Amino acid sequence: MQMILVAAATAVAGEFKITPFSGEVFRIGLGSSAFLLFLLLMRQLPYVYTGMVTGVTVLVFRSIIDGFVSYETFSLFASLQTHLSAALYYIIFAIGMKRVQGRLPELHPLLLTGILSLIDFISNELELLTRSILFDLPYLYKGQWMLIGATSVVRSIFAVGMYSSIIISQMRVVHNEQQKRMEQMLNVGSGLYGEVFYLKKSMDTIEQITGKSHGLYCKLSDAGEKEASRSILEITQQIHEVKKDSQRILSGLLKLFDRETTSDMTIEEIVVFVINTNSGYSKMLKKEVHFEKRIGTDYATAHYIPLLTVLNNLVSNAVEAIDTKGTVRIEAYEQEGETVLVVSDTGTGIAEQNKEVIFEPGFTTKFNEEGCAATGIGLSHVRDIVHSSGGKLRLHTSDQSEETTFVVAFSTNTLKLGV
Repeated sequence: MQMILVAAATAVAGEFKITPFSGEVFRIGLGSSAFLLFLLLMRQLPYVYTGMVTGVTVLVFRSIIDGFVSYETFSLFASLQTHLSAALYYIIFAIGMKRVQGRLPELHPLLLTGILSLIDFISNELELLTRSILFDLPYLYKGQWMLIGATSVVRSIFAVGMYSSIIISQMRVVHNEQQKRMEQMLNVGSGLYGEVFYLKKSMDTIEQITGKSHGLYCKLSDAGEKEASRSILEITQQIHEVKKDSQRILSGLLKLFDRETTSDMTIEEIVVFVINTNSGYSKMLKKEVHFEKRIGTDYATAHYIPLLTVLNNLVSNAVEAIDTKGTVRIEAYEQEGETVLVVSDTGTGIAEQNKEVIFEPGFTTKFNEEGCAATGIGLSHVRDIVHSSGGKLRLHTSDQSEETTFVVAFSTNTLKLGV
């Protein structure tokens, strides 16, 4: 089916032409360019068979047109003889293309243009030679090689240019899809990191409770409190079961976390990703937020997940702090062996009485319409993640500025790849 479509489209395109020699016997048309473009785009086709089908189709199509145009004097034999050389052109061209079919994706555009021009030139010359034999006409005309050579180059440049532009467009679509997939993976990875972090903390707490419960059981047993000690032992066993279930969940999350994350990201890529994510978030909240970034240092890091988790939550908090319109700025720079990340916003700010307790567990100033406290990672957990990575987090305010600024600092040597 594809071969028939190629043949039909080539035959129609060939009717847009010029005839430099001997009337209609030899023509230079768009059919050659169309045929070449189809072969470049449909490399899965059998080139030689496609050339044969196209040659026969062009021969029949042009003979039918001759029959309609000059039906009173039409001769089928004469028409077939006239256009036979054109059919031969497509067959020879397809044979030439078959020689480079497997190497087309590897060839540089300039080299590809040169090879295609040569194939086109040889095919045209053999078409002219066939015409001269069939009609007993001179083979060479004045300026023939120059005209055909120039035409071959122009047609090849046109076809390769069209082919390259189509391939680039397809690559852009693929790249955009891959970018979306990457953003989804990073969102999953960032979320998983937070869940794994909390689960590890919960398991540490469960371990402590188990130890204390067992200690209490021993004390009660020694004191002869059999009923109470038996109850404590049952509670300890149940806590132990919860711990084992948590370990299984943690193991599954860690496997998923490893599968959904990439190898490394640069500081700028992390900042850009956070801005893109929260730009959509601000639109969802129907807020007009302008994001600014200032990148003073940039390098690849394998520890991008905690950075994403921390930055993403600080920036989302900044977006939520803005009433309807404002600015969120993210800065990254190095200072005294540390990589410093700064998130500032022009939102409602933090009340003076809350500045001392904003990092305390359970503290929140966000409530929904039903009066329920907001959920999420919370600044206390952000602080815990920063501290677990060996970093520092602090709130910075100034009487000279209405901005709320959070400053995060990590050891540069810890973040850099290979260190």
